Formats: sequence, structure tokens, C-alpha cells
Amino acid sequence: MKMMTGCSIGLLLGAALTVPAQAQQLENAAEAFGQRVAVGSIALSPSGNRVAYLGPGPGEETRAYVADVSGGSANVVTLTDGDPMELDWCRFVSEQRLVCQIYALTQDVNQIYPITRMFALNDDRSEVRPLGQRDNRFRNNRQFDGVIIDWLPEEEDMVLMSRVYVPEGYRGDTRIVDDDEGLGVVRINTVTGRTNRLEPPIRQNSRFISDGHGTVRMKSTRSIRGATGMSDSTLNYYYRLADDNEWRNFGTYDSLERTGFYPLAIDRDLNAVYGLEPLDGRDALYRITLNETLDRELVFSHPRVDVTRLVRIGRNRRVIGVGFSEATSTIEYFDSDFDALHQALVNALPGSPSITFLDTNLDETKILVMAASPTEPGRYYVFDRSAGSLNEILLARPELENTTLSSVRAVEFPAADGTMIPGYLTLPLDGPQTGLPAIVMPHGGPESRTYLRFDWLAQFFAHQGYAVLQPNFRGSAGYGDDWLITNGFQGWETAIGDVNDGARWLVSEGIANADQLAAVGWSYGGYAALQSGVHEPGLFRAIVAIAPVTDLPALRQDSMAFSNGRNVSEYLGSGPHIAAGSPARHADRMTAPVLLFHGDQDINVDIGQSRRMHDRLNDAGASTELVIYEGVDHGLRDSEVRAQMLDRSDRFLREALGL
Repeated sequence: MKMMTGCSIGLLLGAALTVPAQAQQLENAAEAFGQRVAVGSIALSPSGNRVAYLGPGPGEETRAYVADVSGGSANVVTLTDGDPMELDWCRFVSEQRLVCQIYALTQDVNQIYPITRMFALNDDRSEVRPLGQRDNRFRNNRQFDGVIIDWLPEEEDMVLMSRVYVPEGYRGDTRIVDDDEGLGVVRINTVTGRTNRLEPPIRQNSRFISDGHGTVRMKSTRSIRGATGMSDSTLNYYYRLADDNEWRNFGTYDSLERTGFYPLAIDRDLNAVYGLEPLDGRDALYRITLNETLDRELVFSHPRVDVTRLVRIGRNRRVIGVGFSEATSTIEYFDSDFDALHQALVNALPGSPSITFLDTNLDETKILVMAASPTEPGRYYVFDRSAGSLNEILLARPELENTTLSSVRAVEFPAADGTMIPGYLTLPLDGPQTGLPAIVMPHGGPESRTYLRFDWLAQFFAHQGYAVLQPNFRGSAGYGDDWLITNGFQGWETAIGDVNDGARWLVSEGIANADQLAAVGWSYGGYAALQSGVHEPGLFRAIVAIAPVTDLPALRQDSMAFSNGRNVSEYLGSGPHIAAGSPARHADRMTAPVLLFHGDQDINVDIGQSRRMHDRLNDAGASTELVIYEGVDHGLRDSEVRAQMLDRSDRFLREALGL
């Protein structure tokens, strides 16, 4: 492989910069930081000469672009207005043809639920072809189309798809009824729509895994909870030997108990499957040969944290490495060429950014790369191995180009019991670095975590003069089973205690002014911010909660409208912690003013959670404001809405903290 010896910077696609080269002041920080990311899903064409990506339009509009990587303008291939359809991703299936998926929220009686639809089209917008089961008036509503499980790089315009089938109902006098139901697998010609069924649909089927070359080697079925029809947390996996079609028992994986082997990818050449399985309380990467004896090999484990990702590349999604995160995220590469290229790019690019390999062309001579850091939102490049050149093509956030962002550093602080809690601290660029107004910003999830990377929320508030602490409290993912403490709802006292101890640490270190502490969070983070105000009234002088959970019994009831409702109920558990851990049921304990935001199309956390909190605070005579955004979902995927949310939050905090 020819290594890169210099950077050849090309034109930006669809995002040409007109700002001067020197650092600039933002005229409207809320608008700049609130902009949706300019590059969503992104992929290379088979030749590597073109790129397809998603970018935001006005409001909730999302556009799919195709452009030459050598430069020039980007052409819009398709778009959605967000009412209700939203583009989810687009990817080349051949040099001139793409497959895209759209996502939408729809309402049936009083319940909002998601649907997806998949379609193919040419880059000139012609020959649009739906890829899901054909709809007709006799068929009940189909929620999902399915999943592309193999891009069949050896077969132009073809894909392998696990497809969802819904049976027809009564057709009148005819006895010809299509009663297919469940998940099956088809090979689809995306131009003609012709299909070849490889696996018959079965209702219990939940997943199929291909070897990346057109052969289905594994599948899973989901257990059903008796007559309820609701899903169990156990997945039953099956596999096939390389030379026959008989399904054999492989094993089980329990998503609630986090036990068993979870398959991630199949390597055809090794005749083996990679997957995660607990080892000493942390997820480790194993490889199991798909033979009669299922020979097992430990590939990688870490003594302190979980393995969190399998790194795959190319159109057949081959495995090239494994990822884990301590204070920083690390990739251990199995492929020596990519390992060497990774180090060369880190050394060549300014600021030694984190390098992510996103995609390649068919023969892997051209590689799509993203370089990013906590102070660099992301730059996209195409590396040409033959020429040894690196061509910059896109910016993740062009509106922040030439804006100096706040530095972020990893920190640890002691919890009340002496446990050291990891987190990240973002400080304002200018002015004093002590006695600051400060925000503790717990992450969502709760089984998630904060990483050392660009965060638009934290950077906005640091730009406005706040210190921002983002703790990976106990209940966060990635640190092993003991750190999870069951989860952040059942173990809320520990999780919230860590959040509050983070605030005290900011004061003890002289970073924060004790009279100017605030809690800001989204989803579970909003729950944690509110519950902190219940657990220790007066510690925080202001609370901002975006799409928060506020009442655990109501959350349990809301979940029963979905097939995994029983699993959610078991996840929440039962006992005194349910009522005690519901901030809406203890609003009378809160002393800090509260600002709530929620989209009325949120299916992750029903808007009733914020309404309930707002009503209870009003009943208690507390200061509260609820801002509802119509037609917007959990992520507030509208740049104008996000800008409004940031601006209102900043003004609210300044008033509440006396700034």
C-alpha cells in the first residue's frame, strides 16, 4: 500500500466556504450550534468517484445529495419534508443507483408509532422502486419494510434484504389470499423489483445475518410471552454449516440479563462469526467457528471497559478491528494496512484528530475518512491509495468553521462513597476559569455514556460562559456490569448521587460558584436533572429538562402499547424505587425553577411525561415553564427548533442564576 505523503485539498461538496480564514465571532451562537449536522448518512460509490450523503434543508427537510469527490456542485436526488417522512439513509447499490430508507411517525387512535419504507432510485431521480412487500387494500398496515443484510458487491443493482411480511385479510369470495407473515429473506433486483425468496417468512424470526457474499448463515427468533403476543428478552440463535441448509442450534442471548453471545458479523473466509459475550463482567470480542463443534476463540478483551464496537469496512463489511473507550476511544486494528493508514492520517492532519474509516470503493483503493475531535466537529476526506492523496470533501458543521471551540478534558471526581467517577469538563475560552456559572449535564440512556468528542450542547453553553461537566455516572454503559448497577432507573439513588457529587466537586475545585449551579439534560439526562432537584433541593439553582422521563409508573404504562412493553416493565423493576424515583410525584420538594422542552411526536418519551411534571410543579406553586414543539420528535430534528431551545435555555439560566 502506498502511504500518504501529503494532503491534496479539493473543493467542498455542497458546502463551499465563504468565511475568511481567521477565527470569527458568532453573530448568533444559538443558531450556529443549533444547526443540524450538515452530513448525515454518507457513502462512496463502487468506483469511489462519487459520494452520497444526507444534509438538512429548511425546517425538518432532509435532502439526499450525490456529488463527485473531485469537486463541483452536489445534486439533490430526493428529499423529505419531515411531515411526516424523514430520510434516514441513502447508499449506492451501483454507480448510478441508490437505495434509501425513510422514517416516519404516524398515529393510530391515541398511539404514535414509527414506520420505515425502503426504495431504490437512479441518481437522476428516475425509476423509483419500492423494496418492501407490495401494499394492497386487503393487507393490514405494515410497520417496517425490513433491513438490507448484504449489498452483494459482486452483483450490480442487487441486494439481500430481510423483508417483513404482513398477511392479507378477507378478500370476499376468492380463496386466493396471501397469508405470508413474519420476517423472511429475498434477493431483490432494485431496478426491476423482481425477487428471489431465500428464506420463507416466519412470525418469530427477528434477524438474519449474511456472510457478506450472498449466503445467509445465521438467524434469530424471538420468544413470545404466552398469549400476550409481547416479545420476550431472549433471542434464540441458529446457524448453518458452510455446505448445507439445515438450521442448527447456536445459543441464546438475553438483552435484559445481558447474558450469552451476541453475533455481530460473519467472516466467510474464516467460516466464523464475531460477537460479544461477557468476560469477568465486561463485554469481550469472541470468534466462533461455524462448524459442528462451534470452536470458540477470545479475540480481544479489556481489563477495565467493555468492547463497544466491531470495526467493519467495504461493501461486504469485512472486519478490520475492534473498538473500546476509556477516557478516549481506541481502535485495535486487525488489518495492518488500515492500522498504518490510521497512524499516518493522525500524524498528517492538524490537531491529531480521531480518525474513522467510513466506507471504501469496491476494490478498497479509495477510502472515505472522517477526522474529528472535541474541538473539530468533523471533516470528511477521500483517501486515494494509488495516488497517495487526501482530498477534503465536506464539513460536518460548516457554520462553525473558523470558530474556535472550547477545550474539553477528561476528569475524575470522588463520589460520596469514594468511587472515582469519570467525566468530561468543558470550560469557556475567555475570561476567568474559576468561580464560573456551571452546568452538570448527565447523558441520556441511561445505558449510554459521554465520549471525548464534539458535543454541540456542551460547546454552546461553554461558548456562553458556563463550565460544563458531563459525568459518566454509575448506570452508564461501557464500564462493565458492576458500573451499570442494574440500570439508572432501578439504581437511581447511586446514579443521581454521582451527578450531584459532580456539582460539589466543581465547587470544591474552585471551578464553579456554588450559587450558580444548574442541571441540564436530555431524555434520561432530563430525568436525572429533575431527580437531582428532588434528591437534594437547593443544590442546583436552575434545571433544564429536554424530553425527560418524570414518572416511572406512567413510563411503564406507556410502554405497554409496544411489543417490548413487558421487557421495559422488567427493566424498570418493582418496589419503592418506582415511586421514589419519579420526580413528578415529588414536585413539592423542588426549589429550583424548571424549564421543560418536549416535541409532541416523541415516541421515546411520551409528551405526557413533561406535561405531568409541569402540572405537578404548578400545583406545588413552583416556577415552571413547558415549551411544546408541534410535529417534532424526541431529537428535536429541526434547526430552528434547536436554535430556539438553546436561546431560551440560555436566557432562562442567566435569569435564574443572576448572571
